[in-house]
Amino acid sequence: MTAPVRHLLPRTSEPGIALCWLTFGTLCSWLAHLLVPAIGLLTWAVLIGLVAGNTRAVRQGTRLPLAAFTKRLLRVGVVLLGLGLSVGAVLSLGLPLLGLVAAILAVTLAGTTWLGLRLGLGGPRSLLLGTGFAICGASAIAAMEEHADASEEDVAVAVGMVTLFGTAAMVALPLLRHPLGLSDAAFGIWVGASVHEVGQVVGAASGAGAFALGLAVVVKLTRVLLLAPVVLAVATWRRRRARHTGGTVPPMMPMFVVGFLLCVAMRSTGWLPDGLLAVAAVLQQVALAAALFGMGTAVRLRALAAHSGPALAVAAASTLLIAGVSLAGVLVLA
Repeated sequence: MTAPVRHLLPRTSEPGIALCWLTFGTLCSWLAHLLVPAIGLLTWAVLIGLVAGNTRAVRQGTRLPLAAFTKRLLRVGVVLLGLGLSVGAVLSLGLPLLGLVAAILAVTLAGTTWLGLRLGLGGPRSLLLGTGFAICGASAIAAMEEHADASEEDVAVAVGMVTLFGTAAMVALPLLRHPLGLSDAAFGIWVGASVHEVGQVVGAASGAGAFALGLAVVVKLTRVLLLAPVVLAVATWRRRRARHTGGTVPPMMPMFVVGFLLCVAMRSTGWLPDGLLAVAAVLQQVALAAALFGMGTAVRLRALAAHSGPALAVAAASTLLIAGVSLAGVLVLA
């Protein structure tokens, strides 16, 4: 399988080969999603990246430029994600629901980070897991990577856990809807408040109808919007700590998070034409799919399996925590 794939790639510089791999992975992910739409595009991108990265198809010299392109594309995807959300849509949820979303995020972030520290995962990996599960999966992990002082392995483990358990939640929540007696609105809020990736939210809520899907996406993007204050809070804590310990001082806010907020502001004006927003949505999906394919190629399944026991326990507990807390909140609001 490896030889034919390499034969198709041009024998150019390693950055050129890395770009060819990202293009190949994105196209394969899109095709797989069209054939099996129940599995989200971004989930397919990670899975195909895992196959490419663990079959020695991607040679060692290509991995460094591939990682560099992956980081840039992920940040572009986060910025463009802001064009899918307006302040008006967030405020339309109402104060009780906004308070519930913020409380779920805080409980999940604190609980996951605390449990990770107790199980010996270390501060960076625990914080990445907490951020990914509480906010928006790989996008949140990318935004927090620098402030968490995390290694490439920490990022790979966090992305792998978010993909695995987010996919499981995408399948499980629709099966629980009718046994729990949830209305369309309640189910949409539950999915948006508890499922990790935006694509997984769409996959989980789409079978419940347009109303549930729309509500789930707005709730989910509200969680994404809270990424900025969470990053700012962690950056402030890191800077205060660095003054006492003499460590490096990270920036208060990564520029791509600032770009995300600017895109939210532009979308909120209502001045952007629908055609431009549609193009931006496609570009955002392409950028995130390529980035997650690249992140998938960096995950070593053998190493992950050998040291993933505590991470699996934390990820499972975090998934149950956010699903349980959000369901309780939805039932109280109902």
